[in-house]
Amino acid sequence: MKRAIFPGTFDPFTIGHYNLVTRGLTLFDEIVIGIGVNQSKKTLFDTEKRIDIIQQAFSSEPRVRVLTYDSLTVDFAVSAEADYILRGVRSVADFDYEHTIANSNRMLSGIETVVLFTDKEYSFISSTVVRDLIAYGKDITAFLPPHVKL
Repeated sequence: MKRAIFPGTFDPFTIGHYNLVTRGLTLFDEIVIGIGVNQSKKTLFDTEKRIDIIQQAFSSEPRVRVLTYDSLTVDFAVSAEADYILRGVRSVADFDYEHTIANSNRMLSGIETVVLFTDKEYSFISSTVVRDLIAYGKDITAFLPPHVKL
C-alpha cells in the first residue's frame, strides 16, 4: 500500500487543496491529510472546524483520513507510516521552498516528497486569500471544495 501525507495548516482547506488530494489519489492508495497544530500560530478556524471542512469534502472517499499533529512534518510522516509526502506548488517561490524542505525530510527519514503543480485555475488561491475574503464579507463558495459549508 502506498500511503502519503498531505500536511498543512489548512485554514481553511480550499478547492486548490481538494484538487491536489483528488489528483494524489490517482498516485497513492491512501492520503492522510495532516493538520499541523501550532499553538503559537493564530488561525481563523479552530482545529475541529478545519477537520470538519475536510471531512465534508471527502465524506464519500474512504481512502482519505484526517489527523492532527504537533511535531515536525517528517516525524508525523513516520508516525503515520507514510511512504511519501504530497505537496503542491503554485509558483517558483513555492518550488524553491518545497525543494529545500523535501531534501531535508529525505535526509532525515528517507521519505520522498512528491510535488504536484497546481492546476492553473487554482494557482491564485491560497488560504490567506480566502481568509481575507471572509474578513471583508465576500462569498467564498467558489474557493471551497464541493459540498463544503462553513
